[in-house]
Amino acid sequence: MPHECISVFDIFKIGVGPSSSHTLGPWRAAMRFIDELGDQLPEVTALTVLLYGSLAKTGHGHGTDIAVLLGLSGDDPVTFDVNQITPKIDGIRRDRKLVLNGQHTIGFDPVTDIEFLFEESLPFHPNALTFLVTLRNGEQLAATYYSIGGGFVVKEGELNSQQHSVELPFPVDTARQLLQWCIKTGFSISELVMENEQAWRSEAATKEGVLKIWQVMQECIYRGCHTTGELPGGLKVGRRAAALNKKLLKGRTYTDYNSWIMAIRDGGQHFSYTLDWVSCFALAVNEENASFGRVVTAPTNGAAGVIPAVLQYYIAFCDGLDEDRIIQFMLTASEIGSIFKKRATISAAMGGCQAEIGVSSAMAAAALTECLGGSQRQVLMAAEIAMEHHLGLTCDPIGGLVQVPCIERNTMGAIKAITASQLALQSNPELAKVSLDAVVKTMWDTALDMNSKYKETSDGGLAVNIPISLPEC
Repeated sequence: MPHECISVFDIFKIGVGPSSSHTLGPWRAAMRFIDELGDQLPEVTALTVLLYGSLAKTGHGHGTDIAVLLGLSGDDPVTFDVNQITPKIDGIRRDRKLVLNGQHTIGFDPVTDIEFLFEESLPFHPNALTFLVTLRNGEQLAATYYSIGGGFVVKEGELNSQQHSVELPFPVDTARQLLQWCIKTGFSISELVMENEQAWRSEAATKEGVLKIWQVMQECIYRGCHTTGELPGGLKVGRRAAALNKKLLKGRTYTDYNSWIMAIRDGGQHFSYTLDWVSCFALAVNEENASFGRVVTAPTNGAAGVIPAVLQYYIAFCDGLDEDRIIQFMLTASEIGSIFKKRATISAAMGGCQAEIGVSSAMAAAALTECLGGSQRQVLMAAEIAMEHHLGLTCDPIGGLVQVPCIERNTMGAIKAITASQLALQSNPELAKVSLDAVVKTMWDTALDMNSKYKETSDGGLAVNIPISLPEC
């Protein structure tokens, strides 16, 4: 059986919030559909988009319709200026015209040509969308795609995996296999990952790419810590990171990231001070995510704040401001994320929030443990502890928005990751009763048993018990 090959750059993707599965995935699906039309693009006279299941139920809150329009326009989520999202979408809605791939204009009214099929769901995955086009000669074409979590997209009829035409020197599908390779080679987990990454590109290219990912993360943290106001969507949730940042720095301001971090480090190591900063970092990222800001899937957008917060904690409070250590952190985290992706899910629509915050917390715990000198077994133990205490966590966003309880959950995931790491570092992993593979399987079993109304549908939990009144879309 072929191994599923997942790179660090599959787990960590630069994109736009608020959701990797409901925003980034549909955006990429739309781009892929346009690309696959090829020479037929100029022949398109009409287009309809069908959103099914979870994509329909929380699509407005997650900006699925916006993402599809941008993808069909040929805009890239990695490079598109997020400040231009609102004016571009307003123009499409006003003019009722869509320029496919920036080349071919058709009549298109988002109100009628994007259909939210709230009561229909396709069997392969809850996050499904279909593109229907009519050509000039009357021919009709259709293509269905599934956004399976973390920005991963598969087309109808494809395998439920992202197979790469590479042969990895150390193929890994389970934590057990990972540990066996580490024991056999003597590599740390991050070293093993780097060896595998060279099946795609040079070591220098991998390091450069990982540092670019971190740059986007740190810019997101800094921006979120210095932006005030109210989050979009109608819940009237105010940003908190900037006020907390100002309070912790006693009103002092810093105009660049490096001087800001040095000021944070100089503030001391008091427990409450450190705890407040970890929360501030996580809040900052996910407030940016909720505002259609540029973030990195880690491994998803809804959980994008956990790993940056823990890495920023390591840099600020554990003397981790070193490029090699940052790369080590990211590579280790990515391997843990890939195991969950292969053996369970990183999609809240499939597994609830345990598949997002739980996985990101496990990734961060493992990465921090390796960077703090933990053994390979302690690294896996830290990941297991972090996930074990997220099992059963549901996804019930109020109003279908990635705000309540999603933003605060990133602070919880980050703190749990640090706690899990400390527990693992102070423990003998040989005495552990639960393996990482066992907790991955348990998470998947729990996902299968979980009622669908708690899987990113906003049909249960907080979403139905908190009275709200959102504006008409």
